[in-house]
Amino acid sequence: MPGASHPALDELRPAPTTAGAARLTALLASLRDELVEIRRDIHAHPELARTEERTSRVVADRLRLAGLEPRLLPGSGVLCDIGPVGTRRIGLRADIDALPLNDTCGLPWSSTNRGIAHACGHDVHTTVVLGAGLALAELAAAGELATGVRLIFQPAEEVQPGGSLDVIAQGGLDGVARIFGVHCDPKVDVGQVGTRIGPITSASDEVQVTVTGPGGHTSRPHLTGDVVFALGQVITQVPAILGRRLDPRSGVNLTWGAVQAGVAHNAIPSTGTVKGTLRCLDVRAWQKASEVFHSAVEQVLAPLEVEVEIVHHRGVPPVENDERSTGLLEAAARDVLGAESVLLTEQSLGGEDFAWYLTKVPGAMARLGTRTPGGTTYDIHQGDLQVDERAIEAGALLLARTAVLAGA
Repeated sequence: MPGASHPALDELRPAPTTAGAARLTALLASLRDELVEIRRDIHAHPELARTEERTSRVVADRLRLAGLEPRLLPGSGVLCDIGPVGTRRIGLRADIDALPLNDTCGLPWSSTNRGIAHACGHDVHTTVVLGAGLALAELAAAGELATGVRLIFQPAEEVQPGGSLDVIAQGGLDGVARIFGVHCDPKVDVGQVGTRIGPITSASDEVQVTVTGPGGHTSRPHLTGDVVFALGQVITQVPAILGRRLDPRSGVNLTWGAVQAGVAHNAIPSTGTVKGTLRCLDVRAWQKASEVFHSAVEQVLAPLEVEVEIVHHRGVPPVENDERSTGLLEAAARDVLGAESVLLTEQSLGGEDFAWYLTKVPGAMARLGTRTPGGTTYDIHQGDLQVDERAIEAGALLLARTAVLAGA
């Protein structure tokens, strides 16, 4: 069973072929058991967005033990610089928050906080960046790290507005030239990583349309503004209009998730609401979609003599991996995980607030395989998520080696 012991990564990949990769491999092998225990501790004590105080302390305490000087951010989150002080640093980012779900993984280290679970793998992300940082600190102490590195342990990825904006506002990217991160992918085997140049996730917004009218009897719809009929037009027509007014190659998707209106079969209600998500694969379409969405709703409802209120909560842009940074991730993966470790990953309609960092500096995110080869395929944002804990060592090797190559 994944996580039942502290298995070695060695059996899944060939021996490193360069001295630098071999050095990191040895360092992280020595940290293997400790990192697994830290991950299990974090998993057992999950914290929701902007309440991750214990997680921040666990991370900061271990960094201090390594002789580093982490900085606790207001509320929660940690920044820590490693290595030479210069004009630029390489950023490594982890998100540290959990989800409001029950943990049903059934393992000894399952959540002790009822209704909260690390069901997206952020406990793995946190431990991966911590492990990479500890290995890089050893290189820095030996004078073997050419360019400084900044570890970013970011709160509140699972909510909007996300914690990446807080980190940026608090100077977390000051002096950072490139930034890298990983995200668990339980559809990919441990020891493999998925990469992609360009958008790897989607823009994701929340939208809400509220329609009001005087109400009336269903026998006399011509004497009132028919709220239910109006909502029906919004639900069916607006997604179709977006598909005609925005480039279809941008992958615009408007999907409704909730609708409320009325309680009686023979009464036209005075108000009703529909809520959904607006997602775009392309950042340029995302920038235009809000204007088109508002216009489409208003035009569809114009003949129906109802009033409308539109709420559009901007979420996150797509994560757009730049070519150079993606190449560095792939080169690092081949160095430390083997020549066959890199897969081309698909673009997801999910959102990730790592995207905000990439609006400021170039960088890339890779999908980190967490499935035991031949084992069960789990899904993220589900309480039964389990990961093959060899992914911790694999991810730490990947990010540490990427930081070295990016700073060379």
